[in-house]
Amino acid sequence: MAGGNRISATTVRRWVMEVTELLAARAERLDRALKKVTRRGGHIVLIDGTLIHTRRRTGADNRRNYSGKHKAHGLLFLALTDDKGRLLWLSAARPGRSSEITTARYNKLVEHLRAHELGAIGDLGFTGLDDDPNNPVVITGYKAARTKPLTSAMKQVNKLIASVRAVCEHAFAHLKNWRILTKLRLHARRATTLLRALLALTNLEVAR
Repeated sequence: MAGGNRISATTVRRWVMEVTELLAARAERLDRALKKVTRRGGHIVLIDGTLIHTRRRTGADNRRNYSGKHKAHGLLFLALTDDKGRLLWLSAARPGRSSEITTARYNKLVEHLRAHELGAIGDLGFTGLDDDPNNPVVITGYKAARTKPLTSAMKQVNKLIASVRAVCEHAFAHLKNWRILTKLRLHARRATTLLRALLALTNLEVAR
């Protein structure tokens, strides 16, 4: 683009970042996204996390971005979708070594859900996120223990939750169709801006 238009590469990069930031500003922030769900008569959202692969870094940055769960380097993003699989919100990028439940606590997700009287369904990685067993807003399945195997009823509940959460994978699949996400080479802050810009574009593509 720079060579064909006889301008510097720095100018092109600046223009690209300006457009990316404008698109990212169109992505919903957490409170606004939850408010929209409530306004539409929704009662639950689906919560999940995904690792966006990055290049391997050296030194301390290498250890921060290495995910033992995925055995790869990347940045962790938390996402909320509605019951139809539409992406509603993306968290800021966290180091790959972070866990999904820690990222949810960092974003005070439970407090925001309670404020909007919404519930959330998550996988077993979010077990223990909700600290109020008498009034839970985060629903997860059952974990099997070495001395306490799951009963048939518990297995049935896990299957039901898994079937409801399947649309999360479709939402992430739409997002990861963008080739730039094959392996990011950006600072975490710019990665957050890029992902939120792609969130806005993805929702436009899916809605067409």
